[in-house]
Amino acid sequence: MAKLQKSIDKRNALVKATIELVNNNGFHATPMSKIAKMANVSPATIYLYFENKQDLVNQTYIDVKAEYTKYAFATYDPNMSVEAGFELIWKRIADFKLKECENAMFLAQCDNTPMIDDQSRQQGIMHLQPLLDLWARGKKEGIIKPMSDYLLYAYSINPLSFLMIIQKRGDFQLDERHLEEAYQSAWSSIKVCQ
Repeated sequence: MAKLQKSIDKRNALVKATIELVNNNGFHATPMSKIAKMANVSPATIYLYFENKQDLVNQTYIDVKAEYTKYAFATYDPNMSVEAGFELIWKRIADFKLKECENAMFLAQCDNTPMIDDQSRQQGIMHLQPLLDLWARGKKEGIIKPMSDYLLYAYSINPLSFLMIIQKRGDFQLDERHLEEAYQSAWSSIKVCQ
C-alpha cells in the first residue's frame, strides 16, 4: 500500500509541477526536464506515468477539468428551476475559479491553445454535461436563448476567467457585490428577454 501511495504522490507532483510551470511559462517554455525537477523526480520517471509531454498535458487537463466540474455540480439538483440551477452552477464555478486560481488559470490556458488534442477537449466537454443539459432544458422551456452552447459559455462562463486573472494581477478586487453584478450580467446575456 505504501508503494501505491508513493506512486500516486509522484504522479500528483508531476501534475502540480505541470500546472505551475505552464501557468508561469506557457506550454512551449515548459520542458519535461523542468517538470521533473520541480516535481523532485528523475526525468525518466515521467515516462512511467505519461507517454510524452502531450499526454502529460492532456491528462493534466482532464484531471483538472474533472475536479473543476465535480466542484461546480456538487450541490446541483437537476430538478431545480433553470434559473436557480444556473445561478448555483455559475456561483460554484466562480468560487472554484477564485479559490483554485492555479487550476482555473491552467484550464483557461488550455481553452486557448491547440496543445490540447481533440479527444481530450471532447472528454473535458463531457464533464460539463449537467450544465449543457440545463441549457437544453432552458431552451426547450423558452427561458434560455436558442443559441449555440459555445456562445452561451462564451457569454456567461468565460468572463469569469477574465475576472480571475485581473484579480490575481491585483488590478481589481472582487467582492460579493461585484460577483452578484457579474452573475446578473451572465444571466442577462443568456436568458430570453421578456
